[in-house]
Amino acid sequence: MRTVNELLIYNVFNWIKYFLLLRSKFANLTRKYVYLYNLETVKTEMPNINLYLTAKKTMEKTLKILVVENNQTNGSIVSLALTQTDISMEIDEVKDGNHAFFALINNHYDCVFLDYNLPNQDGLTLIHKLQSSGIKVPLVILIDSENEKIAREWIKLGASEYFIKSRLFPETIAQVLRSTIRIHYAEMQLKLANQQLQESREQLISQQKELIAHQQHIKQQNFKLLAASSLKSLFLATISHELRTPMNAIIGFSQILLRPKFGQLTNQQVDMVEKILNNGKDLLIEINKILDFSQLEAGKLALKPEILDLSTVVSNAVTKIRPLAEAKNLSLLVKTELKNTSVFNDSVRLQQILSNLLANAVKFTESGTIWVEIRETPKNQVTITVKDTGIGIAAQDFHNIFAAFHQIDQGISRKYSGTGLGLAIIDALVGIMGGKIYIESQLGVGSMFKIELPRNINLATDLGHVVFSPHQNYFHSVYSPYKASINYPH
Repeated sequence: MRTVNELLIYNVFNWIKYFLLLRSKFANLTRKYVYLYNLETVKTEMPNINLYLTAKKTMEKTLKILVVENNQTNGSIVSLALTQTDISMEIDEVKDGNHAFFALINNHYDCVFLDYNLPNQDGLTLIHKLQSSGIKVPLVILIDSENEKIAREWIKLGASEYFIKSRLFPETIAQVLRSTIRIHYAEMQLKLANQQLQESREQLISQQKELIAHQQHIKQQNFKLLAASSLKSLFLATISHELRTPMNAIIGFSQILLRPKFGQLTNQQVDMVEKILNNGKDLLIEINKILDFSQLEAGKLALKPEILDLSTVVSNAVTKIRPLAEAKNLSLLVKTELKNTSVFNDSVRLQQILSNLLANAVKFTESGTIWVEIRETPKNQVTITVKDTGIGIAAQDFHNIFAAFHQIDQGISRKYSGTGLGLAIIDALVGIMGGKIYIESQLGVGSMFKIELPRNINLATDLGHVVFSPHQNYFHSVYSPYKASINYPH
């Protein structure tokens, strides 16, 4: 017989052991509740919040519980412990895995309490059947105290939680039931989120493949466009060369016919030959524009810079255009504000830029004045400005004003002739000189073109002349600012 002290010590020892077990279980539950708390804090970021809310709603309604236990006495103990909790529930009992599987197929259960010790490993068979059939339900494994290792293995195979039969107290079983159901729904929610992420990933991969295929298609189209552009430039250059030869002959023979020593022409004949000569010169100018454009577009135009007097270049361009201005009774004024008129640039191309701007000013001005101004600017630059009192340019036409072959009036019966290459060539030449061009205009008032150029253009060190590649915006630039009024000099 044990003494009183021995019995007391034995009971105290058992209570301490039981306390330690409860503490361990409580720690596990705390970790799970922390997980659920963290899940709740980010629930708005989850793809389907309905699953999260389902767990809470499930605990508020009457739960349907299935107890799978082949021992009737043990099954009754489990059912009794469940009914003594503060949770409203309906309990069904079955004796083996087959009956449990049949019940789960035909009914919805919120949780299943499964005895691990069913004969013929019936519990494991049930877990596998549920997984293969896609039935999702929380599974609590009922074990003896010495079988916790086995229970943990079952959890790895798909069970949700385990519970020791000897500790079937209403408070602890209620806590396990609540946490098991909540964790089950949290896992379902996480699984759904992962599934949606996987679907999104697959969709992104599919879109990426489509994008790559589209990029390849665009690349092939770009190659084709480049080839077509190269052929176009070659065609324009060839045609320009072929047209220049007979046109020079026409101009030359017209000039010979107008010389008195080759015979006297009647007034009517002189008038006809002069028309041939003037139209031939105009056509030669347009042919030369097409040739320059093809060279610029192919990146083959060569600048030949030299030290020159900018005021002389401006004066020569003005002298060339002045007869056209006088024929329309237009005033043509020049203002020079340069202390040092020497620049390092291509004189031929500078005069081409000025001649085109002045020719446009004369063409689109019916009355009034044309101003040419050159001045010094900071950063070792000079500006050339051409202003007129012509028809002006509408704001909506600014975007295309420097586009190749573009004219504001594109109709067949348009008033002003030309190929639409003049401003495109000016834009390109200014670009390869390292300069910028600005435009201000008001419809019905006039226009101003201002060109900023470095006083000394840069040269390639290994070339006798400069060859530039075509700039992507030469013929499609947008120029600003647009101003409502233009301040003209008095």
